[in-house]
Amino acid sequence: MFKLCIYVPETHLEPLKEAIFDAGAGRIGDYDRCCWQVLGTGQFRPLDDSQPFIGKRGQVEQVTEYRVETVCADDVVDEVLAAMRRAHPYEEVAFDLWRLDDRCG
Repeated sequence: MFKLCIYVPETHLEPLKEAIFDAGAGRIGDYDRCCWQVLGTGQFRPLDDSQPFIGKRGQVEQVTEYRVETVCADDVVDEVLAAMRRAHPYEEVAFDLWRLDDRCG
């Protein structure tokens, strides 16, 4: 079992969640589409070779983004990550993926 944390602009929050849930993320026992989300501010600066979805090369950008946390079983993690990348608007997706202790699943 893995814990997946994704940072996504609020314009793409629901389509991203739909994509990862459809790929199998967010299943806990007899429940599905489970996640936790919180609104915050992300910051980045696109470098010279970037193709930014938001912002301009060389300028620091601050964007309203959601942090979405969910779980993902071992047998669907590759499909979930692929779905995340397809649904996310950024060319470099900011995310964390942690393997959970076996006692957690």
